[in-house]
Amino acid sequence: MAVILELKNVSVTFGHRMVLEDISFAVEEGEDVAIIGPNGSGKTVLLKTILGLIPHEGQVIWRPGATAGYVPQKIEADRSVPLNVRNLLESKAAIIGKGEKEIAEVVGRVGLTELMLTTQVGHLSGGQFQRALIAFALLGDPDVVLFDEPTASMDEPGEEQMYALIDRLQAEMGLTVLVVSHDISFVHRHAAKVLCLNHSGLCFGPPHGVLTPELLSKLFDGTTLYGHTHS
Repeated sequence: MAVILELKNVSVTFGHRMVLEDISFAVEEGEDVAIIGPNGSGKTVLLKTILGLIPHEGQVIWRPGATAGYVPQKIEADRSVPLNVRNLLESKAAIIGKGEKEIAEVVGRVGLTELMLTTQVGHLSGGQFQRALIAFALLGDPDVVLFDEPTASMDEPGEEQMYALIDRLQAEMGLTVLVVSHDISFVHRHAAKVLCLNHSGLCFGPPHGVLTPELLSKLFDGTTLYGHTHS
């Protein structure tokens, strides 16, 4: 497999605070990479750095022509704003030169109903809004999709449905996926590789090979966790 994304010695500093320090790893086309780490370890900052949204030192190298979609952890939606999911998708489609066919395709892929499409975004459930954000990210057919804790605040059945959706989308569309997760069991079951992050990169490789009890204890400040961790 060819490398689609590579980071070389990437560091991010906010003022005098080092948020990311000397991060290096490479992602191959079609891989599913999980990113884990304690609260405040720089996971969201890493995603935004990869997307070119945050100044950094070091190199973020994309395969020429590769495109990316981003699914944030959450967006605060004002319940009083009369904006629905269809409005959001149509606005992006107009900007990137896509039409109703492409909108219908992503809507079908993520399972959005007509009722969800016409409901104000501030009135959607957490799971419905997350599907809307995924549809928005998929519009334009990206090669790589970055998910920032897509199951945050979901119950266990909701989490399983979301992970199943991500797996299906990856298989159907040939996506390369980076997922910030708080669930170690998800990492073992779904990810080909895992990046352990606590400001610096503590590990990168297959979960069964690198996620030792000692590493997890070091990563999460002495608490070894085999199920959920909270990020």
